[in-house]
Amino acid sequence: RKEYTNEAQRLRKEVEDRIKTLQTQLAASEMHVTDMEKELAEVERREKGKIVKSQGAKQGKMGVLVGLAKQRTEELRDHLVRVRQERDTSKDRVKELEAILSTFKEEYNPNFNDEGVKRAVRAWEDYAARDKSGDDTSAHDRDLNEVTKSDKDNGLDWESYLEADSEDVEVLYEIENYLPKPLRDWVDQKLRDLRVMLIENGILADLSSEGGESAAVNDAKNRLKSAQDAVNSQRRDLDSHNEDLNKEYGPDGVFRALKGQCISVDSGEYTYELCFMEHTTQKSKKGGSNTRMGNFVRFDKITVDEEVSADGKGLGSGERITMKHENGQHCWNGPNRSTTVILACAEQNEIWKVFEEEKCVYRMEVGTPAVCEALQKAEVVKDEL
Repeated sequence: RKEYTNEAQRLRKEVEDRIKTLQTQLAASEMHVTDMEKELAEVERREKGKIVKSQGAKQGKMGVLVGLAKQRTEELRDHLVRVRQERDTSKDRVKELEAILSTFKEEYNPNFNDEGVKRAVRAWEDYAARDKSGDDTSAHDRDLNEVTKSDKDNGLDWESYLEADSEDVEVLYEIENYLPKPLRDWVDQKLRDLRVMLIENGILADLSSEGGESAAVNDAKNRLKSAQDAVNSQRRDLDSHNEDLNKEYGPDGVFRALKGQCISVDSGEYTYELCFMEHTTQKSKKGGSNTRMGNFVRFDKITVDEEVSADGKGLGSGERITMKHENGQHCWNGPNRSTTVILACAEQNEIWKVFEEEKCVYRMEVGTPAVCEALQKAEVVKDEL
């Protein structure tokens, strides 16, 4: 039990240290969120305060021209691909017909005095004797392959011509660069404040709300969202650790060292399993699904008066610690399964006995070193009384 107690104290210290780290990180993250909120407000004010707003190249004459050129180029490429496919199909058909006629010439009977057949053979011979120097179209096909590639593969990126050029707008502000910095800042601030005031009073239209938000505003919002997500994640982690720290783990928190460790025993047609601080399970030896007999909810105590077997396995007499497991799998025509695990001192973790006290209500007797010292202290107090 001493080893369990030392391990439980070490684990508890890890949780406490983690909580302190999370608290520090959370405080810093919350400050970062505050900074991001201020930054977003400033960016939105700055964008709203601009005297003009770039509408993007897509809405200008150049943008329209580029869009039409892109569309026309894609149409021509599609037509070229289709015509090329039709040409290849026609060439295949011509080759097939030539093969048929060639076979006909080789296999027909020249002694057969049919003038129609003879004319057809002579016509084929004239056709076959013609110059076919133009049949090699490999170079032409290579050119077509290049032409039918996507524009991006050929080094033409239409999107780069459609992107808004902020320099066209910001040039209107460059006059401020020729002013002394204190005066430049003052003029810039006054111009923006004036524009914001005119927008808020309905005198000017809010161009910043037309055509969506600017890239600067979107970037600021994304940074704020990332900071908020980090805070939420750290809060959930901190809440989880605080909940674990305040959770009951038995006398001296000793069962923290046993959390998640499972022991089992065979009994009849089933194998029964106890996972400390988690659940109890009934497993059929014939296969099939497992049955959850209850989930751990709390520690309790019970007074017992039973004999101890010769091998020392038994509950004995006196007050014993119990682990209540509830809300297990529902019984047909009955309640949800539940299990009371009664703990007694033993040299090792071991399930001694499992039985059903009443319909879907189980009792499990378990030996473990984790309760030895606690039971000894209870016995001493009882003797003193």
